[in-house]
Amino acid sequence: MPQTRQIENERLLLKVNDYGGELAGIYDKKNSRELIWCGDPAVWNRHAPILFPFVGELFNKEYRYENVIYPMTAHGFARDTEFTFDGIKENKIVHSMKSNAKTKKVYPFDFKLEVSHSIVENEVLVEWKLVNTGDKEMLFGIGAHPAFNVPARENEEQKDYYLSFGDKETLGYIHIDKEYPTAMYDTVHTLKLTDGKYKIGEHMFDGSTLIFENRQLSEVGIAFPDKTPYVTVQCEGFPYVGVWKKPGASFICLEPWYGRCDNYGFAGELENKMGVQKLEAKEEFNVSHKIVIH
Repeated sequence: MPQTRQIENERLLLKVNDYGGELAGIYDKKNSRELIWCGDPAVWNRHAPILFPFVGELFNKEYRYENVIYPMTAHGFARDTEFTFDGIKENKIVHSMKSNAKTKKVYPFDFKLEVSHSIVENEVLVEWKLVNTGDKEMLFGIGAHPAFNVPARENEEQKDYYLSFGDKETLGYIHIDKEYPTAMYDTVHTLKLTDGKYKIGEHMFDGSTLIFENRQLSEVGIAFPDKTPYVTVQCEGFPYVGVWKKPGASFICLEPWYGRCDNYGFAGELENKMGVQKLEAKEEFNVSHKIVIH
């Protein structure tokens, strides 16, 4: 049976599920609060799923590779797979999954994905090691989807919080179409910031997910109504960052990605998919991001 593994230090208590290799909790002892969404199935039944082998939706929920059409659900299958628990090593929770007959029916590549979560002082380090164990080039996407509790304190409202983007002054972003949840790539919206921040307000997510492309961001965070920092995701080098919330939900997702959803109407070969990552046979892809708790 899948279990929940945990480690802690003086500041944080970290929980990770075997199911999905998913980060399930970051308890801030100093401020006596849980940062990660509870996964209430009546609202959204996840905490911080790993998005693999694709990020987001494929147009018509399928893709074409070597002239064969494969079905694929949003964000791929890793989030709904029981990972192997490889142990707690040097205060690091390690999980892994491998390709098998079931995965190869929808994703014809051989791989091993290792996921680790560790804590150092007030930071959570999330590391991914993807190995192409096959004999041909592997095409993939991978991303994080952590949902943070907002509001985080009593007598505050989500609309009064801020998104924070480091020292940026202006950002461009695109939306996802609501009927066919793929990227409306030809319309770029502008986000004008004040001191690197933008007030969430009541209508920020009316147009659905905000996608920031072209390595615009090396960090994205949430600040309290008084503009002091709450949580920051450091994601240097990630080509895409998504920011999303479900209407009416008391969480906001800050999502660093290697890859993104299809462009609206895309029906070409997988190698031409927007944001697709490529990994040569027997090679490794290693990347990490940090969650900083303030």
